[in-house]
Amino acid sequence: MLSVLDLFRVGIGPSSSHTVGPMRIARRFLAQLSREERERIAEVFVELQGSLALTGEGHGTLTATALGLMGQDPETYNPEAGEAGLKRIDEEGKLRLFGEHDVPFVWKRNIDLAGHIIPDLHPNGMKLRALGRDGDVVAEGQFFSTGGGFIASETQLRTPAKDDIIPTRKEVPYPFASGKELLELCKREGLTIAELVLANEDAYRDQQETAQKLDAIAQVMFDCINRGLNTTGVLPGGLGVKRRAPGLYRKVMDTPLANEPERLFDILNLYAMAVNEENAAGGKVVTAPTNGAAGIIPAVLRKYCGPEDATDEMRRRFILTAGGIGLLYKQRASISGAEMGCQGEVGVACSMAAAGLAAVWGGTPEQCACAAEIGMEHNLGLTCDPVGGLVQIPCIERNAIGAVKAVNAARLALQGDGTGKVSLDQVIETMRQTGLDMSNKYKETSQGGLAVNVIEC
Repeated sequence: MLSVLDLFRVGIGPSSSHTVGPMRIARRFLAQLSREERERIAEVFVELQGSLALTGEGHGTLTATALGLMGQDPETYNPEAGEAGLKRIDEEGKLRLFGEHDVPFVWKRNIDLAGHIIPDLHPNGMKLRALGRDGDVVAEGQFFSTGGGFIASETQLRTPAKDDIIPTRKEVPYPFASGKELLELCKREGLTIAELVLANEDAYRDQQETAQKLDAIAQVMFDCINRGLNTTGVLPGGLGVKRRAPGLYRKVMDTPLANEPERLFDILNLYAMAVNEENAAGGKVVTAPTNGAAGIIPAVLRKYCGPEDATDEMRRRFILTAGGIGLLYKQRASISGAEMGCQGEVGVACSMAAAGLAAVWGGTPEQCACAAEIGMEHNLGLTCDPVGGLVQIPCIERNAIGAVKAVNAARLALQGDGTGKVSLDQVIETMRQTGLDMSNKYKETSQGGLAVNVIEC
């Protein structure tokens, strides 16, 4: 069992697997060394493999790697210091290693985009090698960015896992490895999904701290929406994509008394797009559960559990329920676009948001699981084909559509008793099998789909 707060990480855009993960890997590579070992390092070489290389430039992987080598962490990232460090690389060819001493660093020399190497363990591979002054190897390691900002070493992924589930390092009161187990525990203990997940969080920290962290996550989401609604301009990367959320927001605000049903779509759209435009610009977002799908959960949460409309308890119930569903996808399949396609990002976020909203609306655990199943069922097969390797087209609009789907899934689920022909476990397994069968062209490589059929202007 992981903590739900492992799924909701504060980081920077545009990609959790290609930006947040590589930054964490580079930092971890150096942090696990002693100060004396780091002092021996004269130069560091990085090989980005598979999807990290194929879309690395558009996803900010190169700069994220350099920032990690400087000792920057996504959750505490200092933009001023980071930008100064990147500028120094460009102007002086030097990098301040872990903030301790300078080493020579030239982008094309020290970072190799090895897109032809597709590791067998995970398509987001990253190999690091630190050399001493005499060319001796001080340290080297193979790592993987496994989606949602999660990272793992080669040793961790090659270690056999019991029953295909990575063993927990925490003893929780209600461990579950499937949707069926989750629902059985809820029924046996008379708990909602949120209550059960909260009880498991006690293994990590006391409930007051958990509540504070959940509230902080919600606040970062809301702050991100507000920034996105008030920032105009063109997104970086060369596609010339204009921010649309501020304009749509003004149109909605100019007609405050409008009551057409379609207005709901506009509100969900502008909230989701605001987040993903911020993400595309490299802003501060919450991986929910990934950066590429970071707009869906905040959009639904803001519309139905906003500061003026709901209590802290309602927002916590939403996030805990959504997080519980997200843990199932992380355990039993993947939330990596490079493994599953966009069904593993937008599809999972839609599923999580649907369950969270169903819980806020008073749904039973069975109805919440049904909402999650519906949310994923109608995202199965969704490809990841970012134009220009940028998290912009079709990613931003995909989040808007995903938010609308999530609300519809919750509504449909609450019309029934939570039973259905397709279970949540079955749809998660179907997503996994679909991801394995999907051509690599359609899994965050920019080698298929819209990425090759849209002419860049």
